[in-house]
Amino acid sequence: MAQERAVSPGALALDELSGWPEELCRRELPSVLPRLLSMCQHSDNWIEHIQILKVIVKMFLPHVDHLTLEQTFFSQVLPKTVKLFDEMINDLTSQAKELSSQNLEIQTTLRNILQIMVQVLGALTGCVQHVCASQESIILENIHSLPFSVLHVIKSTFVHCKNSESVYSGRLHLVSDLLQALFKEAYSLQKQLMELLDMVHMDPSADENDDILSMVVVIHSLLDICSVISSMDHAFHANTWKFIIKQSLKHQSVLKSQLKHKDIITSLCDDILFSFHSCLQLAEQMTQADTQDNTDYRLFQKTLKLCRFFANSLLHYTKEFLPFLSDSCCTLHQLYLQIHSKFPPSLYATRILKAQQEEIAGAFLVTLDPLISQLLTFQPFVQAVLDSKLDLPCELQLPQCLLLVVVMDKLPSLPEDVQTLWCTENQSSEATTRIPLLKAMFYSFEQCSGELSLPVHLRGVPTKGQAEVAVTLYQHVCVHLCTFIATFHPSLFPELDAALLNAVLSANMITSLLAMDAWCFLARYGTAELCAHHVTILAHLIKSCPGECYQLINLSVLLRRLFFFMAPSHQVEFIQKFSPKEVENLRLWQYISFQALSAELKRQTTEEVATVGTAQCREWLSSSHTLGDLESLNTVLSSLLALCHSAGEALDVRQQTAIMEAGSQLWPFLNIKQVVTLQTSLLKFEPPDHVRLAMLDFLSTLGKLFIPQAIQDKILPNLSCIFALLLSERNWLIEQHALEAFTLFAEGTNHEDIVPQCISSEETKNKVVCFLEKTGFIDETEVAKVERVKQEKVLFWERFAKVTTEESKWPPSQPYAQRAHPELLLEEEYRSALLAAAGAVEATESLLQKAPAPPWLLMEMEALQERIEKLKRML
Repeated sequence: MAQERAVSPGALALDELSGWPEELCRRELPSVLPRLLSMCQHSDNWIEHIQILKVIVKMFLPHVDHLTLEQTFFSQVLPKTVKLFDEMINDLTSQAKELSSQNLEIQTTLRNILQIMVQVLGALTGCVQHVCASQESIILENIHSLPFSVLHVIKSTFVHCKNSESVYSGRLHLVSDLLQALFKEAYSLQKQLMELLDMVHMDPSADENDDILSMVVVIHSLLDICSVISSMDHAFHANTWKFIIKQSLKHQSVLKSQLKHKDIITSLCDDILFSFHSCLQLAEQMTQADTQDNTDYRLFQKTLKLCRFFANSLLHYTKEFLPFLSDSCCTLHQLYLQIHSKFPPSLYATRILKAQQEEIAGAFLVTLDPLISQLLTFQPFVQAVLDSKLDLPCELQLPQCLLLVVVMDKLPSLPEDVQTLWCTENQSSEATTRIPLLKAMFYSFEQCSGELSLPVHLRGVPTKGQAEVAVTLYQHVCVHLCTFIATFHPSLFPELDAALLNAVLSANMITSLLAMDAWCFLARYGTAELCAHHVTILAHLIKSCPGECYQLINLSVLLRRLFFFMAPSHQVEFIQKFSPKEVENLRLWQYISFQALSAELKRQTTEEVATVGTAQCREWLSSSHTLGDLESLNTVLSSLLALCHSAGEALDVRQQTAIMEAGSQLWPFLNIKQVVTLQTSLLKFEPPDHVRLAMLDFLSTLGKLFIPQAIQDKILPNLSCIFALLLSERNWLIEQHALEAFTLFAEGTNHEDIVPQCISSEETKNKVVCFLEKTGFIDETEVAKVERVKQEKVLFWERFAKVTTEESKWPPSQPYAQRAHPELLLEEEYRSALLAAAGAVEATESLLQKAPAPPWLLMEMEALQERIEKLKRML
């Protein structure tokens, strides 16, 4: 009977073959299967193809030797199946625009195609299930075509489902049931495929073969699918990622040099950021809602759990494949910065409730800490973080600063070679250079102007028995910097000294202050000899400064502070080395507080400074009073002023009398008319801000000064002009100081008539009235204040970048003080010098009108004329 039924399949219908018993199928396999395969290969009819495929899978596949599956079946049929599946996808996409409830023909056609696609996925699922059921350990070579065909079909299906809203537009409801069935079938097929792939065995001793390359393609195909389903099904997305990581680690020994690690890391980082942003959006919605919605909160927790899963996956993958991640370090660095830019205390953080902040920090952000720990020893990561050409946008500058603080906290526990890697500049000839950690720290801190001025607050270090107190960004960085300095490896002390000195010399005041605070900690924490050594170096630097500059001011402030930490014996040595008895050392003593000295040393140095200072004043008074001597006279007066401020009580009557007499004799040389006239002329040339501030300091003191009737008509108009110009300034700092100076002048002056002339314009008048009445202030909300600070930060950084670009044009061999002045500032210095010279000529002319010229004047003027001619020849 069975032999009678064993006839050619061409003479039988496919549904009849479906009724064959198992034994008959097994016996007729050699003759029937080739005919079925041929029919399948040559059939371009979708329905016929799927019917043949289903018969083969159900009736004959179980009887095919598993070692010959690839050669006998998969390679023969699956390429054609994939081709026809792609044609179905294309037909769906092209005809979907004609779909409507009225066009029943198109509706029926599209639904039929979707049903056939569901059947194709079912047939492929049967193939995968058969392989899984028939083998305990699978060799990819034996089923090579199956995973690639299945992955292609799965991805095409998910892409079509993902794009269904745009493909079917407003007619999606007409096919939504079949699209759901299609998605579920593809979902089931992928789960079966991952089960199959988990059974794959690979020879660990193999260097490179087709199976290894095939597994690499499989993993990256699943990676592509991840990018498609990320927004469709979070659980399925996570499970796919879990499988990718698992397989990568399972076959690590043979895949490690073949996998495209950068693609995996990039995709994983993208998914981390996407889920993190989703988490923040949900938390923000909960913040804005009046009531707590349990549904929203559960979704928030679910998304947060997903964030943690992705972060742990990245942590695990990074740990196992670190040596192969050199080209992924920039991505990992950016991931850390991007996450922290959206979380408090960042100015750009999403505004969420404190409770949700703590949940996110405790469940997700904590995973970033061990990630950084893993990367610290990896040279490419060090290069990425300390890249000298790193140009971060405003929102990433604070995260960079906080990352460097984290690095400082972790480095002391690492070997010396790792500390050296972070704390020294690379000397290679690479195009990208690496700057030392401390230099990067100060530079990054300098960029956080908005966060420092607001200021933002961070969690403080909890102390035993005391509650945790929030600290400002400045405090946070300062404490951790000092802790890092306390553990600094001795071999790296030269780098520490250089970094602190460069930061002290910074044009940015807050950066210089941070370096000074850290240096003072070093002076207290280190040995007395180290403190004395640093004070001596600072003293030599100050004496070698060519003139007044901000670097000199910074150095003098640090010298004054460190002097308090010197041991008495070292103070004695300092006094001997830089004795106040020598005139050239008075430049140092004008910056030193005598309060730092013991009673005996204070008495000694007070006597010496007072004696030398008054002697120099008398010498100047008895000399020819040339302009060249004014600088040294100013230094002498500054040292006497410092003496009076910090040790006035130590001066005896004789010393006080000598200083008063010297000052009284010098006072007539200060011509108020000359000074006021010079300031009026100077303002016309738009001098730099520090000059205007100095003018305002001077003007504020004139309110208590009575101006004689004889010179009022020359001075008062100039005063009103100066005040009017400075009160109309748009620079908020100058404007504020101008209002304060004008108020002091107006309250103290006896010349009331000049006050209305200073505020002649209506705008200036309103400005002064608002200042005096404390009105006109904007009551900012916290949100508005943050937005304003963000805008100010952008403007400040644009201006800073422009100045930095100008500074970079100076050759590095030139002194630091010189490089700090771009060409525009040099032009202003030329103008200031010429104005000073013009003022001196005007003052001399005024004196000649009052009294006969002294005998030496003509000789000095001729000498000046010769110098002017020499300067003209240099132009």
